[in-house]
Formats: sequence, structure tokens, C-alpha cells
Amino acid sequence: MKIAAIQMRSGPEPEANLDALAPLIAEAADEGARYVLTPEVTLAFAENREGLSRVAGPYENNPHLARVAQLAREHGVHLHLGSLAVALEDGRFANRSVLFAPDGSVAATYDKIHLFDADIAGLNAYRESATYRGGEAAVTAPVGPFTLGFSICYDMRFPALFNALANAGADLLAVPAAFTVPTGEAHWHVLLRARAIETGSYVIAAAQGGQHANGRATYGHSLVIDPWGRIIAELDHDAPGVLLAEIDPDRVADARQRIPALANVRAFALPQALG
Repeated sequence: MKIAAIQMRSGPEPEANLDALAPLIAEAADEGARYVLTPEVTLAFAENREGLSRVAGPYENNPHLARVAQLAREHGVHLHLGSLAVALEDGRFANRSVLFAPDGSVAATYDKIHLFDADIAGLNAYRESATYRGGEAAVTAPVGPFTLGFSICYDMRFPALFNALANAGADLLAVPAAFTVPTGEAHWHVLLRARAIETGSYVIAAAQGGQHANGRATYGHSLVIDPWGRIIAELDHDAPGVLLAEIDPDRVADARQRIPALANVRAFALPQALG
């Protein structure tokens, strides 16, 4: 099956982002992709919470999602919107991924579980949980001959999620992201390759890239990684574009047979330290 990752440089206005997204999806479909993944915050990369409040509406009857559904239907592809912010009743937002079937219907949704809350020396505390409410459920869905496992950006640092997805049958793991440049240069490739190796799965990572209107700079370098941990396709830059790759479920079976880590895992005790 041919798959595609869309790399973007999203700004704060959903309509402009949709206008930029449409020809990239058309290009991917014209090249034969049957599954297309877009990055995190595809529809609006806002400057702050106030900017997000201006453009992020509720999930139900969302006009921007309706347009994405139309694109899936028009091109007859599984179109995976990496994420958008969805307004919730408590004043916060869900960072939600939406998978559309080729007929434009919603096949699955996933809310980002892991939120970045950190106190960094010399910098102000960052509290993603002040703006977003974390999800509580891992999600898989069928896509052609594969089972897709969902994640969003910071989730990639939590291998337990990816192992749970693989044990639930996922063999294609999606990682839409908006990675910063410093963390991208240090961690992007190694983390994604590790998630592929330890689960014997394909990983597709669709990235935001470049200097955004909100002042942020993101790393780009969208990737497809095979179940042996090899990078089989990469956009080696931060500009918008389409990344294509052929994937084969037999490669998953082969990798998991050669390194049966999922089957060999054992429960263990961790005795309390004395003293």
C-alpha cells in the first residue's frame, strides 16, 4: 500500500491552511497514496490561547472538518487529519486527530494523551494542560491491510503507548507532530526509529516545518520508517511537501518473527529499596 505524509507550515487561519492543504492532498492521491497523514495543528497554529479561542470551534458541525471530509471523499483516500484544536465545555481544548474514510465519514478520533508540563531552568514554566485536556484512551483503526495506531507529537516519548497499540494489533503507527527545532535536531529521528524497532511496526510521521506566523519554528523532516527501524522515506528539509512510501504488511510479520519482543515481554517485580 502506498502512503503519504504531508508536511506543512500552518499559520493561525484555518481557511488559509485548508487552501494550502488541498493541493498537497491532491498530489498525494494522484501519486497513488491510499492513506494520507497531515501534521499536528494542521488547521490552526495559533500564537496563544486567545488566538486559539478565536479559531477553534466545537467538534460537532465543525465547518473546517466538513471541508476535510470533502477532500477525503473527493480523492477517495483515508485522510488522517493529524490534529486540530476542539473547544470543550470547560474552556480548554482537545488536541484531536480525526481519520476520515474514503467516503468522507469519520472512521476514528483520538485525543492526545500526553501533555507537556515542564519547569525548565531559566525559562517560564510551560503548562500544556492549562490549555488542553488530555485524552484517556488509545485508539486503533483499520486502514486497508493495516491497523493504524494513533498518537500525536509528545506521545512519541512514551513507549508504553506504542507497545499497547502494537499489542492491540497496530502495525502502522501515525505520529503527526509540530516538533521544535532544538528537540527535533536532537531527538526526532532516534525516537521515531526506536518506536518502530521496539514494536516491529511502520511509523509515519508528518511534521510542521519552518518559521510560522505565530513566531514558532518547527523542525520538519517528515519520515516513514520500516519495522526494522530503517528510514525508507524522508523530506530532508522544513518546507511544505508530500512524502510517499510503499509499505508491505509482510515486512511487519518478518520483523516481529526475527525479533519477537512483543511476544517475549514478561511482567516483573521491582523490590522496594532498603535503607
